[in-house]
Amino acid sequence: MPELSNSSRTIQKATYVPLKMENTRRDVGNAVLKFGFVRQLALQMGEVDMVRSDTNIEDAFSLALDEDKSLWTILQAFEGSPLSSKLPSPSVFATVPHNTLIAFGNALAALRQQTVDNLQMPETAVSTLVSEPLSSDLISLPTTIRTEATNNLELGRALTLLNSSIISTKSFAANVTATPIGMLNLERLEMTPAGIERGELIATIPLAPGEQTAVVQKEWSVTSQEFTSIVTDSLDNYSETGVTENTELSQATNSQTTHSNQFNITSNTSGGIGFVTESIAASFGIQDQTSASAADSRKHAKNTTSKASARVKQSHKVTISTSTVSGSSETSTRMLKNTSTTDPIRIDYFSMMRKWHVGLYRYGLRLTYDIVIPEPGATLRKVFARLDELQKALGQSFVFSLYYSDINEGTYQDLASQYRAQVPPPPIPELVQTIGGQIPGLTNNDNDQSFHFNQLNFTVPEGYAITNVTMEIFLSNVDNTRPFYVFGSPVNTDLHPHEPSRTVNLNKFMQGLQGSQVITYFVQNAGAGAVTFTITQHLTAQAYEQWVATVWNALFNAAQTKYYTRQQALSNEIAALNDQIARVDTLTLRREENDEIMKGVLHWLLGPTFDFMPSEVTTLFNRNGNDLTHGIAFTSNDLGLTASSWITMMQYQEMVKFINEAIEWENVIYFPYSYFWDVPQSWDFIRTIRYPDATRQAFLRAGSARVVLTVRKGFEEAWMSFVELGDFGLLLPPGHPYLTIAQEIAAYDRTNYPGIPPANPNGGSLIGDGSSVATTSEDRLEPSTSPITLTVVSSVGFVVGYSVIIDSYASRVQETQTIVSVPDNTHITVTGLSHTHDGSETPFPLMQTGEKGLLIAEWFEYTPSSGTDIAVTSNLATIA
Repeated sequence: MPELSNSSRTIQKATYVPLKMENTRRDVGNAVLKFGFVRQLALQMGEVDMVRSDTNIEDAFSLALDEDKSLWTILQAFEGSPLSSKLPSPSVFATVPHNTLIAFGNALAALRQQTVDNLQMPETAVSTLVSEPLSSDLISLPTTIRTEATNNLELGRALTLLNSSIISTKSFAANVTATPIGMLNLERLEMTPAGIERGELIATIPLAPGEQTAVVQKEWSVTSQEFTSIVTDSLDNYSETGVTENTELSQATNSQTTHSNQFNITSNTSGGIGFVTESIAASFGIQDQTSASAADSRKHAKNTTSKASARVKQSHKVTISTSTVSGSSETSTRMLKNTSTTDPIRIDYFSMMRKWHVGLYRYGLRLTYDIVIPEPGATLRKVFARLDELQKALGQSFVFSLYYSDINEGTYQDLASQYRAQVPPPPIPELVQTIGGQIPGLTNNDNDQSFHFNQLNFTVPEGYAITNVTMEIFLSNVDNTRPFYVFGSPVNTDLHPHEPSRTVNLNKFMQGLQGSQVITYFVQNAGAGAVTFTITQHLTAQAYEQWVATVWNALFNAAQTKYYTRQQALSNEIAALNDQIARVDTLTLRREENDEIMKGVLHWLLGPTFDFMPSEVTTLFNRNGNDLTHGIAFTSNDLGLTASSWITMMQYQEMVKFINEAIEWENVIYFPYSYFWDVPQSWDFIRTIRYPDATRQAFLRAGSARVVLTVRKGFEEAWMSFVELGDFGLLLPPGHPYLTIAQEIAAYDRTNYPGIPPANPNGGSLIGDGSSVATTSEDRLEPSTSPITLTVVSSVGFVVGYSVIIDSYASRVQETQTIVSVPDNTHITVTGLSHTHDGSETPFPLMQTGEKGLLIAEWFEYTPSSGTDIAVTSNLATIA
């Protein structure tokens, strides 16, 4: 049966081959990598001199720096926060040995570790203050608390710097230990329907002579989240491919690749590459179907499609029964009858299998540059760091550490303000009450000898007790003695002759009494008079303690209310963050990860302080009132920028432009490494990160990531010169191994894959028409500038206007020429020849690649279809 070429499905793949380099001087070059490493260290003012004066530095490091004293000056230029325009060129690091910079990084880490250790000492916590101005929140705190808070800020900055030096040095050491260049073979799996064949026996129904039975046929397909949602969401061309059946082999292959990646430490890709094969490291050589990388690619691709086919078969079943199964199903019932009255028959049901022709094509070769970046998911971890903080805060129990002894007249207002509570003022310590007046009942007759008794009632306020009573008395009949007595008083209060009045302290009279009281007195020999009692009352200890308790309770209630309000706010924020995490679609996840990889590469190559937009321009935009927070500053024609401002903003844009053009970001491969390649302090947190998407979880938990940058065709030499020498316009010297490899890869791609479009144009798939055609020739041919005709075994399939590759790569005379005519089935005419080709002893090959590229493997796979075949009394020897 002919293949349905108009129904082919395509999946992009690639095979990555690390290159082995012998006797390469790695200390020369890598200027951009070294420059980025020094910027990653985030050097503070004075740190270079402190490292320089450290007597514990390794001797080799000291000697290396002493030989090149200018390196100290170069390193000092990176201290503080210098403008990017004032930093030295990366090219100054081209000849600096790697070991020298690694030793400096280790020495800097040791110095910063000492700073952290000092800040963690108790005495330091009391005495250390930061040099920066304190925030208003800290200023309002008591001195002890403020000192502790400022020390915590200083300790946090020290730990951040220590972390930066450790991670940067580890990553730099990892990046320079291996050869950074490699090859990426661009490949494509094409799956074409190639017919329908009878499959395995599903069921058999025996019928006796004359027997009739009803048969229920049920076809069902299990829909699995693992294999449908992953595929429809994870591919960048989701909107183009749409939804396919579970029996679709290309969909199942993508699903199998995604499924396998969850159980292995493997690569992740951007753009349209479906999956990547990792081949063994090798020296540069031919990359045709006989190469080791082609063998590895064939094995990986065949294994993937075979597993995919098996999974499709497991998810699609046809049963001949009346049982009920889960999932979507279609049921049909038919009546079967054996019309014979003498012979039994057997009705056999067979599945109908779709046959797929799978072709693996290789259509391009790219130079790759390999680096390791630290913490690729650091930015995306922030939401999980916030969640961790919130969950820890939510788990804290309510603690109220205020004691009764902390509350007094001098502190209660500050405490009320701190806890935002309404508290009563303290009670007045002393009260004075005056009672009495004119003595009632006197007759205005000084000769009156009768006794006159009177009572004065009063009440001591609650919480107070009498501490002293003073009496002031005035009586008439001044010339005589006038008896006056206060019941219960130990003091003589009579007025003597010629004593008109008297003030008497009653000496502990009524002392300590509380509540309602009465004073009883009598007077004699006075016709008129007046008496007043001044009663001093003091606050009782019990009343003061009650006030303290009232204040404490008010503060406690306010603190508890604040705690529960905060707990609710924490719960709400946790729920919002979890919802934010769960509601992101898979396509957005992959794009975010690719953005972070790109940003990490730029930061590592150009340094962490690289300005994506210079701070001077940002300040200028702020001054013009633009909304920078929401990214809507560029919404009008007039941005308010001067020419000099634009020059400042564009100072590094040419470098960024070059990196974006020189790298095929749509074909970048990255390998997330385990959490333990991060600093040990973060291990416990990283291990606890959970995410519903397994690829995002691996990205978040990666301590480092190996990134394989695919160099765009035509930029091979420029890229290697840039990363090795650190500047534009500089070229690697002739014979440099990296330059030689770059040139050979570019030449191989031009020769072996002529006329093939770039990988994944616009992020989509290649148009697959035109297979490769090959033949051989036994002619001996000399160079010619005019058309020349070659005698070949067969010219069938060769097309006028296409390019033909003449001879093998190993011959070192391989070239590409255009076909100008095909005279017959054994001759091909090309535009000319640049080299001599001798096929008299060993025939040399000719290959027309076409747009599909070089076919390096082909095989067949089978998936179930919706059809069912029926046979009557099949030959048992012919069925399975």
